[in-house]
Amino acid sequence: MAKGRSYLYLGPEIGEKQDAVAELKRRLGGKAGEAAVETLSFYAGETPVTDMVAILRNGSLFSDARLVLIKNAETLKSAESARKREDVELLASYMEAPQDDTVLVLVSEEIKLDSRLEKAADPKDKRIFWELFENRKAEWVENYFRREGFRISAGGIDAVLELVENNTDALRRECSHLMLFLGKDRPADAADVEKWLSHTREESVFTLFSKIASGDLTRGIEILRTLLAAKTSTYMIIAGLAGCFRKLRDYRRLREAGISDEFEFKKIGLASSKARKDYAAALERGLDASRCLALAAEYDFRIRSTGTASESVLMDLLVCKLTAPRGPLREKWYYY
Repeated sequence: MAKGRSYLYLGPEIGEKQDAVAELKRRLGGKAGEAAVETLSFYAGETPVTDMVAILRNGSLFSDARLVLIKNAETLKSAESARKREDVELLASYMEAPQDDTVLVLVSEEIKLDSRLEKAADPKDKRIFWELFENRKAEWVENYFRREGFRISAGGIDAVLELVENNTDALRRECSHLMLFLGKDRPADAADVEKWLSHTREESVFTLFSKIASGDLTRGIEILRTLLAAKTSTYMIIAGLAGCFRKLRDYRRLREAGISDEFEFKKIGLASSKARKDYAAALERGLDASRCLALAAEYDFRIRSTGTASESVLMDLLVCKLTAPRGPLREKWYYY
């Protein structure tokens, strides 16, 4: 495999993206394996671009090959300021003439980066990892259980897909936790999944949305703090919530059209009864999907504009505003 290349690994499918990075590392290591590859990870916005490029240009002191990841690469935007424009130009210049022993990977959950960075990479080295289609996710879960010596029913698969984040990394993690409580004598069903997954799963954007939907602001803030403490990026949280509110918009349309067919709910990603209860609660409380999506976009912009110093406070405000339905009695408390 040629060295001295720059890749763009973009898109929302985290698990397949991680697998692709692992494959890159394996190929770089050759016969000696991954141990022969030095791996460095940076987060755009946390480490200055000048420092990252200096490290990239210095080459490796400890191995023949080096893999460098720059995560949250979507935050590198030349249009935002003269300083960021200089940063983007500096990184793009490196990408056009990379160090011979170094493979650079820009990683993002978005599908586009700054146009200057896109031009600096060879088009064939750009990959977009899309979320799996519903049928592929179901197949993935079934195959994962089979490989581990377990079985799971169709209802159990639907429950897993509804309770776990929409990427194979989260599915792999949560399914492995779930198997600790299952036997191999019969297929796991939806009741098993809902009983045990709630005890084993970590907090996620979906558990946060559940509390927003029910109006439980205290627990919502607690879950938010847990996610931030676990280094979940604010961009991932906001993008996940935006996905939930888009589902809420679709769910409202079905309800307003008088449609209650379970197949139609599955088509918009609401297979389990637990998920439908959350979305029904959100509608009952008067949450407006369009307003919530606008708030998510507004706070995403504010956090990207102000940096990490104030992101915790801004995220608290966002959850407060999302949790509160419109109404004159709540405006004075939640809206500043």
